[in-house]
Amino acid sequence: MTKLLPILGLFISFNAFAELRATGDLAVVIEREQSSALIFNTSQHKQLAKIEQLGDLSHASVVFSRDERYAYVFGRDGGLSKIDLLQDKLVKRIVQAGNSIGGAISQDGKLIAVSNYTPGGVKVFSSDTLELVADIPADAGDGKLSKVVGLVDVPGQKFAFSLFDADQIWLLDLKNPKKPDITKFKGVGKQPYDALTSPDGRYYIAGLFGSSGLALLDLWHPELGIKRILPDYVKDDEKLPVYKMPHLEGWAEAGDYLLAPAIGKHEVLVIDKRSWKLVKAIPVAGQPVFVMGRPDGRQAWVNFAFPDNNQLQIIDIKDLTLQKTLNPGKAVLHMEFSPRGEEVWVALRDDNQVVAYDTDTLQELARMPAQTPNGIFFSSRAHRIGL
Repeated sequence: MTKLLPILGLFISFNAFAELRATGDLAVVIEREQSSALIFNTSQHKQLAKIEQLGDLSHASVVFSRDERYAYVFGRDGGLSKIDLLQDKLVKRIVQAGNSIGGAISQDGKLIAVSNYTPGGVKVFSSDTLELVADIPADAGDGKLSKVVGLVDVPGQKFAFSLFDADQIWLLDLKNPKKPDITKFKGVGKQPYDALTSPDGRYYIAGLFGSSGLALLDLWHPELGIKRILPDYVKDDEKLPVYKMPHLEGWAEAGDYLLAPAIGKHEVLVIDKRSWKLVKAIPVAGQPVFVMGRPDGRQAWVNFAFPDNNQLQIIDIKDLTLQKTLNPGKAVLHMEFSPRGEEVWVALRDDNQVVAYDTDTLQELARMPAQTPNGIFFSSRAHRIGL
């Protein structure tokens, strides 16, 4: 038996090594109707595991711990789930509100913030235990709680978010979680519906559903307050019926330009970041939902609301023109670029597939089965501000 111990130890070591997994090469794909999440190896286009019983995932989003081991899934039913991507298991799930719309992870990775519709506000949890750390009701001063949207992490251990019903933007400083400090910006424009930060974390930009233009907060100079940009772009009588609200996440940034979806119009807006003025409106196939930039800034990929949601269009940033139209399948809901942009993955809800494209040749690389996929999240998001 003594002679067998070294052999047994070698066998155990070999098996332990064989099961090692690189967290930087993983993705989480949300299966909307299945209340489940799939874990993929992104280089191999291979499903590794399926995590079930995650609640209502009709508007789910995901953030990652800084070591990329854990994924935090925000459900529409107020659920917050912590998944271990190495052990393929659900670590913990709580239901922290009645209706939620996403969340964010803090700069140091220790806090998870969730934006809630019902009751309106932000709740902050320990990323380790999911225990409540802070509760921030979105009270606009009239005793009523506003829906919270556009919650993102920003530098300085802060979160920024918008109050849809109160026309406000709040900046939440959590350097001391026991004593949250809130800076409130009022009268930003009617019904801020979504927001994003610039990739460097300097600007917080909120889209306005009830007003023309956008609300801009310079986080280097918050004392200057909110600046309205593109205030005269779309008059109310020029808008088409809005079939799906555009998302601001993943705006394409290339040099001095930002590309953004236009609300109620078949256009993508090109904005000069130096002057915050409109450079060009690019006509596209339908009402854009996501306008997402390839990491090198050379392309922007655009998907659309119904009835044009079977198409993708690619914009060449070099000359701000349409490069190509693709028809990948039914109900294109979401896109995600690989960290360096050589691939883009596309969720096809009604085809029950995720398709991967080569962004250089625009050719298909793989089709992967997934039941009603509506969100794709690569673990590399762990190291990006605002995602």
